[in-house]
Amino acid sequence: MSSTSAKLGLLAATLATAAVMSALPAQAQAPAKEKCYGVSLKAKNDCAAGPGTSCAGTSTVDYQGNAWKFVAKGECVKFGTTADARSPHFLPGDRKGSLTPLKRDVRA
Repeated sequence: MSSTSAKLGLLAATLATAAVMSALPAQAQAPAKEKCYGVSLKAKNDCAAGPGTSCAGTSTVDYQGNAWKFVAKGECVKFGTTADARSPHFLPGDRKGSLTPLKRDVRA
């Protein structure tokens, strides 16, 4: 094998490796998530359900305002915007998802 062939082979291998490695971070990253308060069902929250609770699964009522679920970034503000009960963004009553804790449905 000539010196030029070896150099071209090495260059091709280097470029192929660089192409594969540049694609990895996009595939390896988890989708961005945000905390959405007031959208979880009783005992289905991801964490933070107020005083007297420890963490995940400790909310005591459906849609407890100070309990949150992780949702895809940008989805929280969609909760409560539809009257269609079949929609994944449906919440009963006048409830809406919030990026900050709510005082509604919180037991004293």
